[in-house]
Amino acid sequence: MSGRRGRSSAPEVVPPAEFTSYYGRPVLHEPTWKALDIAGYLFLGGLAGGSSLVAAGAQLTGRRRLTRVAKVGSTVAAGLSLVALVHDLGRPERFLHMLRMVKPTSPMSVGSWVLAVYAPTSAVATALDLAGRLPVLGALATGGTAALAPALASYTAALVGDTAVPAWHDGHREMPFVFVSSAGASAAGWALLFAPSSEAEPARRLGIVAAVAELASSRVMEQRMGMVGDAFGTGRAKRWRTASTALLAVGTLGALAAGRRRRPLARAAGAALLAGSACTRFAVFEAGRESARDPRYTVVPQRRRLDAQTSRPVSGVMPARTW
Repeated sequence: MSGRRGRSSAPEVVPPAEFTSYYGRPVLHEPTWKALDIAGYLFLGGLAGGSSLVAAGAQLTGRRRLTRVAKVGSTVAAGLSLVALVHDLGRPERFLHMLRMVKPTSPMSVGSWVLAVYAPTSAVATALDLAGRLPVLGALATGGTAALAPALASYTAALVGDTAVPAWHDGHREMPFVFVSSAGASAAGWALLFAPSSEAEPARRLGIVAAVAELASSRVMEQRMGMVGDAFGTGRAKRWRTASTALLAVGTLGALAAGRRRRPLARAAGAALLAGSACTRFAVFEAGRESARDPRYTVVPQRRRLDAQTSRPVSGVMPARTW
């Protein structure tokens, strides 16, 4: 039969789809990266970049002890970040192989070069400051690390956003804001922990602003992702996100209450900001693994986008009737 009379009013017998696999295989391969290596790498890169900017600002304003604390933080974080990356790669020569070419369209290639140039430059700036030698060369090295700092703090957001992992790819617009604000919060936390109160006031203000921005941008990212954002409220990602929210809130309130004179409270706030920033990176990492593990986060958004495209008029022509 044809036309409207051919329609059947019988109930559908096809059961609801269950998103389990694609012909017995996973829709996406779950990332095999080690959580401690890669989430730590994401966090340490942000800490290094943020600390370089704090060091440059402190040096320009004559805060010598804050300058030294921030330089040491940037060098230690950059070195550990490089160690974490090489450990995940398995062999040091694999990192060197990534430097055999420069590919501007590849976040990994650009990030490898940024880290390879940044780490020794930061080490030179810190060593000269500790030794009190060659101030001009030290100032140039400090300026060099500050120039590379924004790229170092943000390229990892482009790196994870350039994958097919839903919770990373769908957050690619907001992820740089999350990572950069997280870098500022961690750098401020490091400075509050180790710098004297007489020089730590800029770090305290930075910590307050950066922590609020980190919390806000994270929530905006999760909400804009729709159902994919639910991955942040599942399993390990939920625990890391809850810890991050609590620690950043405590760090912000502690920094506000510490003022310029309450040194123990400022140190506690710094530790909370530093730990909260680390938890944010682990939450992002675990949400990505959860979204790759569950096929719904891949299949449902794809179907919705396809449905939206097929129902959208093209060049002013309405879709054809289907009966």
